[in-house]
Amino acid sequence: MANWLMKSEPDVYSIDDLKRDRREPWDSIRNYQARNMMRDDMRIGDKIFFYHSNCKDIGIVGIMKVASKPYADSTQFDPKSNYFDPKSSTDNPRWQLVDVAFVRKFKRTIKLTELKAQPGLEDMILVRKGNRLSIMPVSDEHWELILGLEQAYAPSALSCS
Repeated sequence: MANWLMKSEPDVYSIDDLKRDRREPWDSIRNYQARNMMRDDMRIGDKIFFYHSNCKDIGIVGIMKVASKPYADSTQFDPKSNYFDPKSSTDNPRWQLVDVAFVRKFKRTIKLTELKAQPGLEDMILVRKGNRLSIMPVSDEHWELILGLEQAYAPSALSCS
């Protein structure tokens, strides 16, 4: 099993949305590296940190898991979608996705500022300067360290959803 982190803007799709829906296709990814990770590396049951981006309190807000094998992202075929890709075909789809399933919401947001300041996370992809990927692997060591942070008290840790 592998560990991942996947980003979403909470005004587009939040941890609370996933809690309500229980399972959701992680669609509209249009980065080849992120697509390749979903298509080639993710396996059913892999754990994923759900990360809220582009909000007041950016950070990890919960856990989900990979719930399906990769399959074609239907938004690439819809001319009305912002993610339509006229170069993609049903015979040879360019964009893949996986379904994700809700596991749990954290008691608090583990903010990006806290992650950046945490000893032991210096080499985590998320905290590297200039990282823009919406999907990234997380080492077992980093996974366990971050889980431990959830229990740490941080009076200013508020959810952005």
